[in-house]
Amino acid sequence: MIVWIGAAGVLGALVRYSLGKAVSGKLGTSFPWGTWIINVSGSLLLGMLYGAHQAAMLSDFTWIVWGTGFCGAYTTFSTFGYETLTLMGQRRYGRAILYVVSSVVVGVLGCMTGVWLTA
Repeated sequence: MIVWIGAAGVLGALVRYSLGKAVSGKLGTSFPWGTWIINVSGSLLLGMLYGAHQAAMLSDFTWIVWGTGFCGAYTTFSTFGYETLTLMGQRRYGRAILYVVSSVVVGVLGCMTGVWLTA
């Protein structure tokens, strides 16, 4: 199982990097849209996986590999923290607060929506 979690993690990291670059290239870097979109979409996906697992539509193996491996590497709490501190260091306090609050609120709503979609 460890090998499968690692493989899914590699895939998640590659998708995160590619999507983050693409989003930043399109929307710019004045707000950390890349990380925001990745974390929110990752929360939605994790909610869907959780809901499917709870409804016995996914095996324990699939839930662990995709939830821990892919979603764990795809989403990024450390970059979220770094980007928040960067915004604060640039004295862009309003954007930092917006980033933190919207990331948490929309991320939780995304996860709840994912569970609802698979219920």
